[in-house]
Amino acid sequence: MTDAKMVLMANQIASFFETQPGDQVAGVAVHLKDFWEPRMISQLKTYLGQGGEGLHALVVEAGQAL
Repeated sequence: MTDAKMVLMANQIASFFETQPGDQVAGVAVHLKDFWEPRMISQLKTYLGQGGEGLHALVVEAGQAL
């Protein structure tokens, strides 16, 4: 998957959890862990290591927790 598509998908997840009560970072992290393939999570971690440009703050925090 392209980085742009991954950023879009991750940001959509963050936008949803941003409206939810409770620990929003944990919500994003659990969703990513439960529904993303290991290679998608690996791509996200690599992208974060390169600066994570364009990622929602909740995704950045959740990605660091994975």
